[in-house]
Amino acid sequence: MDTLTEILLELGIDQSDINEDAYLRKDLQLDSTETVQIALEIKRRLGASVKLEARQDTTIAQVCDKVVQSMSLNPAAT
Repeated sequence: MDTLTEILLELGIDQSDINEDAYLRKDLQLDSTETVQIALEIKRRLGASVKLEARQDTTIAQVCDKVVQSMSLNPAAT
C-alpha cells in the first residue's frame, strides 16, 4: 500500500483521504486518465500489471489485492 499511497500523493490526493476503503473515482475524484496513470506507475515501480476497469470503481484495498495477485503470478516482477 505504501507505493500506491506515494502514487496517490503525487497525483495530489490528500493523505487524509487515502485509506483502504476509499474508491478511486467516487471518493478520490480520479478520472480515467489518472487511473491509467496509477496502473502505469504500479507497473513501472513494482513490475505488476494491474487492470483498472474504466466502468467499475475500485477501492484502494482492491488495487492492492490486484497488485499482490499479479506479483504472485509473475514472481520475476519483484
